[in-house]
Amino acid sequence: MKRISITLPVILFCMIWCQRAAAQDYRFAAGVRLSTSSPTLSSAISAKYFATDKTAIEGIVAWGNRFGIGALLEIHNKFNTPGLSWFYGGGVYVGFQDSDTYLGPTGIVGLDYKFSNAPVNLSLDWKPELDILPDINFVPDAFALTIRFALK
Repeated sequence: MKRISITLPVILFCMIWCQRAAAQDYRFAAGVRLSTSSPTLSSAISAKYFATDKTAIEGIVAWGNRFGIGALLEIHNKFNTPGLSWFYGGGVYVGFQDSDTYLGPTGIVGLDYKFSNAPVNLSLDWKPELDILPDINFVPDAFALTIRFALK
């Protein structure tokens, strides 16, 4: 009886996990983000992981005017077009330039497309930033195109 009580939850978890993975266009993608130069998280390496069908976590490591690291939580909503969704979310970043440290919240809104016949994902987004350190400064001109290699 003890073996059944342990095995059953494991089987149910695996079934639910597999269904959630099959419902998305991709589970993980990594690639290059090409952005305007003014934000901390400008041109960068980007990796996105879907924790659920609609919720993704994106990590960004930037090398533009500043070296920066950021993390975003994104909510994806599908359109009727296969592979196409729009998303919104927010997160935080930290950046370093000369002897200054830049820190603050960031938001994001954009479009995400996964090609059905190729492991390629494209995102077009607007990601404004609010520097809290070293001085308060709003950076609204943070637009980017991201090209990623997607894994199911």
